[in-house]
Amino acid sequence: MRDAQVIVVGGGPAGSASAYFLASQGIDVLILDRARFPRDKVCAEYLSPECSRILDHMSALNPVEQAGAAHLAGMRVQAPNGAVIQGEFAASHGFSGFRDRGLAIRRTILDSILLNRARSAGAHVTEAVRVTGVTMENGRVRGVTVLQHDKQRSLKADLVIGADGLRSVVARRLGLHRAWRWPRRIALVSHYSGVQGMGQYGEMFVDKGGYFGVADVGRGVTNVALVVPVSRAAEVAADRADFFEQWIANRPHLAGRFASAARLEPVRATGPFASFSKRPWAPGAALVGDAADFFDPFTGEGIYAALRGGEMLAGSVTGALKSKDSESLDKSLASYASERKAFFKGKWKIERMIGSVIAAPPVFNRIALTLQKRRDMADLLVGVAGDFVPAREVLRPRYMLHLLFGATFHP
Repeated sequence: MRDAQVIVVGGGPAGSASAYFLASQGIDVLILDRARFPRDKVCAEYLSPECSRILDHMSALNPVEQAGAAHLAGMRVQAPNGAVIQGEFAASHGFSGFRDRGLAIRRTILDSILLNRARSAGAHVTEAVRVTGVTMENGRVRGVTVLQHDKQRSLKADLVIGADGLRSVVARRLGLHRAWRWPRRIALVSHYSGVQGMGQYGEMFVDKGGYFGVADVGRGVTNVALVVPVSRAAEVAADRADFFEQWIANRPHLAGRFASAARLEPVRATGPFASFSKRPWAPGAALVGDAADFFDPFTGEGIYAALRGGEMLAGSVTGALKSKDSESLDKSLASYASERKAFFKGKWKIERMIGSVIAAPPVFNRIALTLQKRRDMADLLVGVAGDFVPAREVLRPRYMLHLLFGATFHP
């Protein structure tokens, strides 16, 4: 006896996408989430252009746009030395995605839309239930334990999908969670109205102490995020809001833009980041989205990786679930892991390179000066961040030498 063929732990983008694509193929899916929707989530709320392809496949793109999502033409990054890198999605040298614009929208809106799309495909959803662990039988996952209304019980399934974020219960109970020792960063996030100078670009401001990002998320609201090393966690814990607002006030290029702005909610924290899984599966279980890995928010990889990972996982395991053969399912899970690694490994290299460079201001300043002069190179890098330009285009030796040595490099 089982409660569902597949139990998905977490109703965010990774869980909803996994459930949608599985349920669309006739798989019996149950989503469990500890929150009641709509619920907010600490996030930069940026969707790269390639997210639109998956949203469209889920019939979620129109609802997202009708809900007031902001359109982003590209990214603008200011280095510690004041150099400004600006890249546009539409100018990425002949590469084209489903759309040439990114999107930004509140997670309260996005996650509810995606969860409803999973429901419409046939998935069942139980909210306000806390998953406390996984159940095992002969070395394989057979279900989860849950706490609901102060009562604990077990639910059985052929496959458990951990889509429960950075601190995934599924990943930790299975011993799959790992953390990079460096760089370790935490984020503070809030929303403001009345921020001056907001346009069609996501903006990042990097300095020696960390980096600060702003993006229009629609309907006059700006997502504001600050990312600092985990070594400053004690300062943050003393007074999040004061730490956040002092960061803005102490930087003239930010203070003027926030002079008439109003913070709409408390400042919330998340992290540390730089987590990954030993492998994204175990017999009878799989990890997807941030539960599988999340390096750093600078490149905005989170929501796209969640949606694409859910789509990829469903494509790998549907046939095995229908065959009801455990050995076949494990082979398909191993195939998912291999496909996922092959698909994301180039982007992972870029993310780690950028994360390292941000922590070395002299190097970042040099690169910023090159990209400020070479808009074609900036557009290409932003295209990789937008997930529709292959990472290999900026990993080529010629590009990297130009990036690091600028005008002193002569091919």
